[in-house]
Amino acid sequence: MKFPSAGDIASTQVVSININEPISKAIDMMIVSDHRDIIVQDYDLFYVLTAIEVLKLRESSIKLIDPISHLTLKRTPAVKKDTNVLNLLRFLDELTEYICVINEDRTIYGLITHTDITSNIDPEIIMDNYTIEDFLRLTRRVRWINKEMSTSDVLSHMYTGENDSVIIVEEQKPIGILTTKDVVQLIKHNADLDLPIKAYMNSPVESIHKRTSIREALEFVKAKHYKRLIVVDDEGRLSGIITQKELILLTYNRWALVMKEHQEELQEINSILKAQNQEYELLASIDPLTKLYNRYKFKQLFNSSLETMLQRAGVMSLVLLDIDFFKKVNDQYGHNVGDDVLQKISELLKNETREVDIVCRWGGEEFTILFPTVDLEQACTIAEKIRGKIEQLEIDKVGHVTASFGVAEVSGKVFLEDVVAKADDALYKAKSSGRNKVMW
Repeated sequence: MKFPSAGDIASTQVVSININEPISKAIDMMIVSDHRDIIVQDYDLFYVLTAIEVLKLRESSIKLIDPISHLTLKRTPAVKKDTNVLNLLRFLDELTEYICVINEDRTIYGLITHTDITSNIDPEIIMDNYTIEDFLRLTRRVRWINKEMSTSDVLSHMYTGENDSVIIVEEQKPIGILTTKDVVQLIKHNADLDLPIKAYMNSPVESIHKRTSIREALEFVKAKHYKRLIVVDDEGRLSGIITQKELILLTYNRWALVMKEHQEELQEINSILKAQNQEYELLASIDPLTKLYNRYKFKQLFNSSLETMLQRAGVMSLVLLDIDFFKKVNDQYGHNVGDDVLQKISELLKNETREVDIVCRWGGEEFTILFPTVDLEQACTIAEKIRGKIEQLEIDKVGHVTASFGVAEVSGKVFLEDVVAKADDALYKAKSSGRNKVMW
């Protein structure tokens, strides 16, 4: 298989400006060309002036008449146009949004974005059996914005979090979006930032269902030229946001398998992908919010622990715990505070368990803990200790929360689903008898 060069996939409609030109001219070029970012050239060095940098000017003493050189800009990597696309994979990280493609004389030939890479992935080799829902756990949680929040406060959120967009939500449903392209317009036209964000948001919001396949999602992105996907559930409630970058990440394993079928470039592919493999495996194993193992990884670790237990004629126990009245926390204080609660509980669980114990975010506000070499009685004692620690835990804004526990012993060759079902029955008994209890 022959792979395209950087010049083959680069966008040649490049907007660039010299670093000594005034900032105001750069903003005018952004608006006229409908680009959120433009390339700044300083002899043979290249930088990106983004809408986020324009937004930061609100907090800066730098004026629009000042030269662009007064700004602190992010350096953009440059590659020659005959560079094999495989050698571009190393740039697919959180810090690199663009790659400059240059001629032999180091003049700009074009620009490669995540969109260009997405457009060059053949949908026939994408994982049709995976859906957006399978991938949501790997994405960053999006900040939900109330439509009555002042535009100034929204821009501050974007600035401090370096987010290129925010979603405006009403009754858990997305009703508007504001991107950095919109921010450029607001700043250019000196808009009244004290007005609520509903005055400037783009509405309605075009969304995609969480059970959409990755192949369909990529086709949607290519057809709409969107930088991100807004994902909703059956009731139209916001489930999350997935960027083009994350879509590329998901297709990585399948793409790698197809490429490996072609022996001519096998060695080259392996050398490029090997360095990134560990990072992708970690992303597929860890819940991004709590940094605990996710359900998929827990199943793997349970099976390997079960093998060890059977070989040694040992014992294990599994604990399933659920934060009591967690929905009330989200409803009363908001999802961001709810996330803080989940993170605090996760940190406590890690601190109160051994290194050999396996702690997992099972889903929502549920957690599982596998205790190797621990019988039912010992597991109940440990669970009771953790229950008390959670009850005493001080959490900002919320104060205190409690949790209910279900405990089950693992004996003999069993399936994880059967053990979890047994622990879930015990958890139900704990909930039914008043919550904040340990049952088995």
